[in-house]
Amino acid sequence: MKKIYRLTALNCVIEMLRPGAKYEISSSEQGLVFTRWDDDRPKPSIKEVLEVQRLSKEYEDKINTIWREEDIKKHNDSWTSKLNTA
Repeated sequence: MKKIYRLTALNCVIEMLRPGAKYEISSSEQGLVFTRWDDDRPKPSIKEVLEVQRLSKEYEDKINTIWREEDIKKHNDSWTSKLNTA
């Protein structure tokens, strides 16, 4: 089964870097860019975001997660519904 990563999503990574920050991030021709940053702390650099994403993937790769079929279906259904409402 293909690994399901949960800590590498941008919202998880940014939450680790700046808990509770309000922001919007978009993909552009130049790569990822913050289009809104409503927080008194400095926004993380995209380099910092990508580094934490890489570290999170390395961490998750070390965990022997065992999924039940119904959990995989719930996870996939959840992502499908998020994509359809975006």
